[in-house]
Amino acid sequence: MILAQNHPLQSNGNSFCKDQSMKKFKFIFILLLLVSFFSEAQAPERFINHRVSKGENLNTIIEKYSITEAQLLEYNPLVAKVGVKKRMTLRVPVYAFKKNNDLKPISKIYRRSIKDSIHLVTAKETKWRLAYQYGTTIEILDSLNPEIKVGLKIGQEIKLPYFTKIKNIPEKDSLFNYYTVLPKEGFYRIEKKLGVSQKVLDSLNPNLSNEGLQEGMILKIPGKKSGNFKIENDLLVERINLMDSTVQLNKIKIGVLLPFMAKEIVFDSIEDTEKILGGRNLHTISLDFYSGVLFAIKQAAFKGIDIELTTYDTENNSTSIQRIIQEGTLKFQDLLVGPLIPKNFNLVSNDPGLSKIPKITPLSSNPVVFRKNVFQSVTQEADFRAKMYSHLEMRIDSTHNVIIVTDSLNRRLENELKLRFPWAITLRAEQQDYLLPELVDSLLVDSLSNKVLLETKSFPLIASAISQFNAQNTSDREVQVYTSFRSNAYDNENLSRVVLGGVKFTYPVGFKPLDPDLNKEFITSFIYEYGQPPSKEALRGYDVVLDAILRIAISKELSKSSDLGETEYLSNRFLYSLEKNDAYSNKAIFILQHKGYEIFEIKE
Repeated sequence: MILAQNHPLQSNGNSFCKDQSMKKFKFIFILLLLVSFFSEAQAPERFINHRVSKGENLNTIIEKYSITEAQLLEYNPLVAKVGVKKRMTLRVPVYAFKKNNDLKPISKIYRRSIKDSIHLVTAKETKWRLAYQYGTTIEILDSLNPEIKVGLKIGQEIKLPYFTKIKNIPEKDSLFNYYTVLPKEGFYRIEKKLGVSQKVLDSLNPNLSNEGLQEGMILKIPGKKSGNFKIENDLLVERINLMDSTVQLNKIKIGVLLPFMAKEIVFDSIEDTEKILGGRNLHTISLDFYSGVLFAIKQAAFKGIDIELTTYDTENNSTSIQRIIQEGTLKFQDLLVGPLIPKNFNLVSNDPGLSKIPKITPLSSNPVVFRKNVFQSVTQEADFRAKMYSHLEMRIDSTHNVIIVTDSLNRRLENELKLRFPWAITLRAEQQDYLLPELVDSLLVDSLSNKVLLETKSFPLIASAISQFNAQNTSDREVQVYTSFRSNAYDNENLSRVVLGGVKFTYPVGFKPLDPDLNKEFITSFIYEYGQPPSKEALRGYDVVLDAILRIAISKELSKSSDLGETEYLSNRFLYSLEKNDAYSNKAIFILQHKGYEIFEIKE
């Protein structure tokens, strides 16, 4: 009986075990199916390298690329440990498009059909970037999307023409610039404007070999090759060319006041004359500047502008300047250039009878008294520093090892920089203006990018700092040196381009070296006229006077020419801004960087 009673219980137990086994089998089977499904679904089609910019975080990045946090972390395990850091390069997976009616944007693009694609506009995107990325032109994008002719808006859906490949554009990459091909423009014309040969263009733009140059096409070009163009929204744009503008005045009277000091030269003595004119002094600086002035007048003649030039020798003497003013001929001029020395310039600008005549201070960076119709053509130190601070804040963050180097005269600048970069280390010079090598070595870090902010006008400290940081710059240790003001101390012949290039020395300045490739014709003509290439002062004389002539000829009055905007010539650019007492100052600035033996402009 007992056995009979136990039989059903034994049968029920076997049934229970079978049910459990079946459930377990089904669970494992379903699990394997899910693993198989997700393994296939999660296999990336390709990867995009994304460089983290200011303001971006984990959420904005995964939203931008329509991926999950897990998908991003899978290929960027460092993010799980340290988080998303500015300038970090992430490997972003891109997954294949799903073929259903609920399509979501992947990498800001989704397709409604093979030839119908949509791009979702994000912050800071421009039409030329879209044209370059999708191998089309701005005109075609405008024709497909009439609403974007006035500009793009975040969140807009932009129709795209058929494309086979998306090109990536690096953000703020100084290695490259981008240029739009103009109507009927060929390789020869582009090379004349930018200094880039067809061979180089073909290597950077593979589609050229099949499609050829087309109007509106966006070309990638080397970052160092940008001619006299400026950058707007990361695209090269031609500067205002006043030579192509309509002239309203055909005759202009110019008075040039320079310290030739001709009385000091004994022309009967060849030895004395060669001694005086052989070095850099007021004689030679004045003569060089004047040669540039004459060349500018010659250029204006091609434009049909007649220049009546009167030259005055100020002898660098206040008595001589007062005598010139009392002669009364200055008041008949349309423009006065000079004197060179600020105190002498202030004598001229202070005369009530000359208040209506525009007066340009052409060479000195030292401040002059701002009075009516005074034009300070040399950008001032405060403007240089403000521009460089803005540049540094865009390129330096807490992931960099920042070292501030100053002397005893620049404690105020040291404090300003500490406010902007509170994590920075301060390195002060010794009493004799030099740095201790062992201290420099101890403050640099191999694992981080080292950024040195050097603020001094002392050549001994400049030489010590540049040479020591250059020696510390190795394949394992990256060191770059910046300054917010490049004083004349950097012109010392004992400071070579080699050491400056070694630390990628970066600085703001109002003058950039003449590009020999883009200005062969000018240099050849100048040598033919004067027997030697143009000096820095000659280029200054040419640029500042040609700019003033064209501004007056076009606007009738120099004070009304500020509406013309920024202009650029051979080595100088001009952007006049109204100051107190109806005076004007030039706000135009270059940011230059040494690299190897070369100097190139960082365009922003």
